[in-house]
Amino acid sequence: MEAMTLREILQATGGTLLGTLVDLDTPVGSVDTDSRAMTEGALFVPLVGERFDGHAYIGKSLENGAVGTLTDHELADYRPDKFYVLVPDTMLALGDLAAYYRSKFDVKIIAVTGSVGKTTCKDMTAAVLSQKFRTLKTDGNFNNNIGVPKTLFRLSREHQVAVVEMGMNHVGEIDYLTRIARPDAAIITNIGDAHIENLGSRENTLMAKAEVFHGMKATGLAILNGDDPLLRSLDGKLNQSILWYGQNDGNDYQCKNLDENFSDHMVMETVTPHGTWQQTIPGIGRYMIYPTLAAAAVGQWLGMTQEEIAEGVLHFVNSKMRMDTVRCGDGVTVLNDTYNANPQSMRAALEVLSKFDGDYKVAVLGDMLELGDLGPALHESVGKFVVSCGIDCLVAVGTLAENIYNAAQAGGKVECYYRPTKEEAKAVLDQVIRKNTTVLCKASRGMAMEELVEYIKEIRPEG
Repeated sequence: MEAMTLREILQATGGTLLGTLVDLDTPVGSVDTDSRAMTEGALFVPLVGERFDGHAYIGKSLENGAVGTLTDHELADYRPDKFYVLVPDTMLALGDLAAYYRSKFDVKIIAVTGSVGKTTCKDMTAAVLSQKFRTLKTDGNFNNNIGVPKTLFRLSREHQVAVVEMGMNHVGEIDYLTRIARPDAAIITNIGDAHIENLGSRENTLMAKAEVFHGMKATGLAILNGDDPLLRSLDGKLNQSILWYGQNDGNDYQCKNLDENFSDHMVMETVTPHGTWQQTIPGIGRYMIYPTLAAAAVGQWLGMTQEEIAEGVLHFVNSKMRMDTVRCGDGVTVLNDTYNANPQSMRAALEVLSKFDGDYKVAVLGDMLELGDLGPALHESVGKFVVSCGIDCLVAVGTLAENIYNAAQAGGKVECYYRPTKEEAKAVLDQVIRKNTTVLCKASRGMAMEELVEYIKEIRPEG
């Protein structure tokens, strides 16, 4: 972060200065919400949640080096060497400050949102753009009303482009984030069932994701998955121009002649309005064509050559626990896709497993959360898909996952096991994992299914 002054903080937040330190030129070198992470000259922003109140750590943050703090109420005493800024809501003030800081930079902001694949698309887009531009990207999935400001505070004069992931659970959240970041272009990966418990329907999810355009100028660009029928319904309804990407005819950026006959990569013909080329993708799974095409669209929009885009794709590295390939002993391979799950990503992962090398293929699937009343039916749909894609064995783990088991068991073609807990599932893994087995582990983040990945590595150690 480049330094701001106390004067700028007051201007950005509309806050009131408290205490006795009144030097408006006091510099601030960073902004943080964690009192343990304070560096010398930082601003502490104490957030308030259902189970915590960061105001309790103001004293600690100042001891740890913070030069000042925001607060939503007057305090009992004030240190003379620190400043205090009173604001109505510290969370909103964090956003206001991030919006002000973003406005200081002449940088292209690319927003990435969608139900499935946001982080993969963000990482792919950043890998491509980094071939030509000094690029900032969201760390991990810091994509909410705390993470997006933290990403923007990492901007500096050296950056030319920033790829900012935006997530949401409720209507209005993307609207808030886009007005802070003010993106020049926005990618929407797809509209699925993620968070349908809160949103009620996929149509409502579409409306919530399309809020990303609220913070964009009419001269901005929408880059949309043209294979998604709900996204297609936005045609002619946006102020911004649209580039479509996907596998179907009618997309501006299209995949043709996809070759998946490799263990660690794919090759496709990339068809664009500005030329066609053979593209190697350093990943597996048909779903990888979508972030590749979206990144190509952004790259060409910013004037990159085919060669630069193709090379950028080759530098893509997937984030942790997103279809990581783990090689164990006795020819056992684990596909660690445990970061998160919803029905769409479950089916995509199962399709990868079905095409992967291995004499015996095992799907270890856990609960998909935040699906509300549709949860049981959507888990059943995954169970039916297990049968249809030719998996040899299913191990269902959790509460809702019993519905996956029931549907797959009814299909009569798959060896099926159900265990309510991960601990109980370990005995099943002892039984079913044999030489040259490929295992997919996947569930929602709350299931922490990576514990079973670690268990498989223990029972089948490499070497």
